[in-house]
Amino acid sequence: MEKISIKPPVEVRYADELALLARYDTGKRPENWKLSPQAVRTFILGGKIRTDTGTVEIPKKFYGNDALVERCIITLAGNRGLMLVGEPGTAKTMLSELLSAGCCGVSTNTVQGTAGTTEDMIKYSWNYALLLSKGACREALVPSPLLVGMERGIFARFEEITRTPAEIQDSLISVMSDQILIIPELADDGIILAKPGFNIIGTANTRDKGVNEMSGALKRRFNFETVEPVKDVRLEKEIIVREAQNLAKAGNIDMPVDTDVAELLAVTYHELREGITEKGTRIDKPTAVMSTAEAVSVYYQTISHAWYYGNGKIDLGVMTESLLGAVCKENKDDLEKLKSYFRTVVKEKGKGNGLWKKYSETAKLLK
Repeated sequence: MEKISIKPPVEVRYADELALLARYDTGKRPENWKLSPQAVRTFILGGKIRTDTGTVEIPKKFYGNDALVERCIITLAGNRGLMLVGEPGTAKTMLSELLSAGCCGVSTNTVQGTAGTTEDMIKYSWNYALLLSKGACREALVPSPLLVGMERGIFARFEEITRTPAEIQDSLISVMSDQILIIPELADDGIILAKPGFNIIGTANTRDKGVNEMSGALKRRFNFETVEPVKDVRLEKEIIVREAQNLAKAGNIDMPVDTDVAELLAVTYHELREGITEKGTRIDKPTAVMSTAEAVSVYYQTISHAWYYGNGKIDLGVMTESLLGAVCKENKDDLEKLKSYFRTVVKEKGKGNGLWKKYSETAKLLK
């Protein structure tokens, strides 16, 4: 029976592109990498490749700082751990998935950091039925992402690393320093040497700073790269449109994306996030994270409602209610800031624009 996934891994979603890049890749590859750094860059940032039948365009997948992506690739090629930090919703996870899929062909070797993450979730655990019947042997060992990465020579992704207890974080230090993992129960067979290609990509939200701050010793094992929020409204609109199209396709929602509504939402998020309008007027910024990922979610909720309840017609009132939920989920005081934005900025824009006028009329839903 064919397996169907709501969200296929990156290496599955872009399997044809990765295969094509590998076939025509003439660049130098670090040992055990599937693609050269040049081809990984093309996979993530887009570009043209020459094939036997002509030129093929590889679409851009990460919108942001191209130089940052290049630095990330070089860091990984040099066997340094990579730590992506930044505000929630800035596509750190997506970038780590793209890097893993491009370099190793595997993006699913992942630890999801939480307050309950334990060392065996990172390194290894045991099948206790086999352990009791056969004793400590390789057959009874259950490898976790770190061990899998070391044995296969692939990346291990560590999401939300600062959400895990400090002692769990520090269990990475010896592995990253010596590239060795010792399993005492297996005696002489318990010395695992990392194969070439093994590395760790971590992500951490700056909003989590102080939750479980990384030790200096662990920080020294990583190169840190900060992923900034999208600063360009047109680019943010493009991301909303593209991601909404992908989500709609995955959800079997057969309706076009309204680019004008996407632009309206992009402007709203940009101005609330930056605390300044396009005309230079200062406004109160909500304490909530006004990320592009949240904007995509709000837009997708809106078109989902239109598909299932509205005969394919977008209702700006539904979008405003979804925006309300996104902005005020952490702090009720943000409601007044959102109301103020509608009373002043949106109302002013609505004087000369039909769509903004309809948007302004939805302010009555902000309760």
